[in-house]
Parts: sequence; structure tokens; C-alpha cells
Amino acid sequence: MHIVCSDLEGVFVPEIWINVAERTGIKELRLTTRDISDYDVLMKRRLAILKENGLKIDDITDVIAGMEPLEGAREFLDWLRSITQLIVVSDTFVQFAGPLMKKLGWPTLFCHELIIGQDRSVAGYRLRQADSKRHTVIALKGLNYKVIAMGDSYNDTNMLQAADTGILFRPPENVIREFPQFPVVHDYQELRPLVEQALGC
Repeated sequence: MHIVCSDLEGVFVPEIWINVAERTGIKELRLTTRDISDYDVLMKRRLAILKENGLKIDDITDVIAGMEPLEGAREFLDWLRSITQLIVVSDTFVQFAGPLMKKLGWPTLFCHELIIGQDRSVAGYRLRQADSKRHTVIALKGLNYKVIAMGDSYNDTNMLQAADTGILFRPPENVIREFPQFPVVHDYQELRPLVEQALGC
């Protein structure tokens, strides 16, 4: 039996923090796991920026409410879920995910949690598990699943390496250079035959 583990941002929806950066004009919030490989370093800097600028959880969720999935994402997900199982494994947070999951047809999501203060400030975050994407794949393989993994950034590469099949979707050039062992696709039309091949369709 097969199962697909996929990243969320950059694969099915735009990058949330880039949209927040565009709305607020804070350029440094454009940095993502495509740029910084250490997730803890990235998140601590993001939290510091929010504090410095007086931004609260509602400022972020207001941006997310206006976001839409990437073109063709919902249709690809509907096709994928008609032929196999899917878990979206993301480094986003439950407080962010709801509106986007609704627009994607409520796929199963594994993610993290923000710590919200009484004044609605973002006080910190809790990881569901360190290196959770890789551990998800390992756990599923322990249940005798063949795992197909898809992602676009540094924080996806451990997951791709642990999977039976790893695929990079629209990655930046730096990730392509550092991980040449993974096939690269740039749209869902290119992705679909690779998934079918891995499934043995």
C-alpha cells in the first residue's frame, strides 16, 4: 500500500509569511525555509519581528483569510485522493491552517501549534515533534506503507530522503543544487506522472 506525504506551503498554497510580508511591508518576513535551513532560527527571528512591530495573531490570520490555493492545487488533490491516501505534513501552525484546509477540501494535516498570549500576541511555538516530517515518513513505513513525499524547501529534504520516492516541487535553485538526487517538477502536470509511476499505475 502507498501513501503520499506532502508539504503545504509552496506545493498547494502560497507561502504564508511572504504574504504577511507583502501586506505589512516588512521585507525580512519574506525569508522562508527556502532561504534558511534551520527552522528554529527562522521562527525565532519571525517572532522577534512580530514583537518589534506590534503584530498579533489576528494580523496574520487576516492575511491568510484572503489567500487562495495555488492554481490547480484543489483539482490535483481531488485526483490524488481518489487513487491513494494523502497526509499534508507541514511546518505551519493549527492557528493558520483552517481557512486554507477548507479551500483544499479538508485533507488530513499534521502541523505545529503557536502559543498565543492573552493580548493575542504570538508568544512562541510548540513543535508537534522535532524533525516531524521525517518521523512521519518513518512511522508510516513502519506500518508497511510505501511513502511518496513531495516538498519544495530545505525543511522537506529529510522527509524526501526517508521516503521510498522523493520529489521536489518548484524548489529554488539552491535546493536543486544541494539535493540533485531528487527529480524536480514545476507544475501538477509534471507531478502527476511521477506519482503514477511511483504508485505503479
